Amino acid sequence: MSTRLLLRNGHVLSMDPDVGDIAGADVLIEDGAILAVQPGIDADAEVIDATGRIVVPGFVDTHRHTWETAIRTSAPNATLDDYFVEILDTFAPLYQPDDVYASNLAGSLECLNAGITTLVDWSHINNTPEHPDAAIAGLTEAGLRAQYAYGSANTSLAKYWFNSAEVIPGDDVRRIRSTYFSGDDGLLTMGLATRGPGFCQDDVVVSEWNLAREVGIPITVHVAMGRLAGRFAMVEQLDRLALLGPDTTYVHCCYFSDHEWGRVRDTGGTISIAAQVELQMGHGWPPVAKSYQFELAPSLSVDVVTTVPGDMFTQMRAAFGGERARINATCWEANTGVPETMPTARQMLEMATINGARVAGLADRTGSLTPGKRADVVLIDATALNLAPVMDPVAAVVLAADVSNVDTVIVNGEIRKRDGKLLADVGRARGLVEDARDRLVAAAAKNKAAEG
Repeated sequence: MSTRLLLRNGHVLSMDPDVGDIAGADVLIEDGAILAVQPGIDADAEVIDATGRIVVPGFVDTHRHTWETAIRTSAPNATLDDYFVEILDTFAPLYQPDDVYASNLAGSLECLNAGITTLVDWSHINNTPEHPDAAIAGLTEAGLRAQYAYGSANTSLAKYWFNSAEVIPGDDVRRIRSTYFSGDDGLLTMGLATRGPGFCQDDVVVSEWNLAREVGIPITVHVAMGRLAGRFAMVEQLDRLALLGPDTTYVHCCYFSDHEWGRVRDTGGTISIAAQVELQMGHGWPPVAKSYQFELAPSLSVDVVTTVPGDMFTQMRAAFGGERARINATCWEANTGVPETMPTARQMLEMATINGARVAGLADRTGSLTPGKRADVVLIDATALNLAPVMDPVAAVVLAADVSNVDTVIVNGEIRKRDGKLLADVGRARGLVEDARDRLVAAAAKNKAAEG
């Protein structure tokens, strides 16, 4: 029996140029797919009144270490160098599978609450074979769309992050692939989260890239950020190893040379920018304009809630403000006018939706309100005092809205948040992640006391 849902009379920002922006439009959803987007749809369906709502595609977060939810705000003043010590050397080795499950469940519900319907879970916490199973269980239970990106273990900073000789275990990657992701058309898909050159020896890099391509999953890698990786010229090294390709997402990219930008473009790579982290932790300027200069439509990501908020409104504003600040300062010094390529609010919304879907390899099913795609839809309450009166709906979402305005969230046709409340056992998830926090903090304190 088919199920139908009709979102009536919203202001649609479809992010599809063929559909456009439509005031007073309806969105008809049937069996989890978008059937039609237009005014005045007459259909036998469950109706959600979208009057006073801005209707957008679900946001896409293309890179988040969701396992860190249990240690949220534990490193508020950290630089990237500090992060390696305070998080990867202090807490990561202590994580048990239950901590990963709790973090992924609570972190995924946090995403849904904020209107993020698709998440690339950059999961470099696979300290045992049970850890990836726990991560996937948390994602599955929450019910969002996600790419689970299998990463390395994190039991020793020296062992995994300084010219590492440790290869991600191929047998376990194959096990996870065959157990949970035998196809690529489910709500959850799979990727490989690799550390890349500089962090790893060449033979490790080659092995991990070959592993991803053997099992047929995309690759995501941090590159060109901060004092260390910013000097690695990682794309040059990947090029030397003949590994560049359209299956790879490059995260941060703050210190690419123009040649590296060109090579990523020419080999079909994609870009993920974590603007708030990059500005705050010393990764470098978020390379928004540079991405567009090289015809690479960038996406946005949260990265780590140990140090920044977990919502896409923050990321859109950080990318917008940060890049415009950099350009304005450059033009001031040169005593020139600002370029016509100055980033716009609409570009930020594109980065958070359709660009993100392309980067995650899911543009055929999400990222825009296009008939035929899966129904990942968010309703923003534009009657709230921080949005009303609305003059420009795109500006309202990008520059004025926050998590409190996320009224309704639909994933694959299923309502996950309604009337401002998650349809999930939030109390249980919070309890689990608080218990994980308490255990991890106690274990870290015990280790510190033992050291001396």
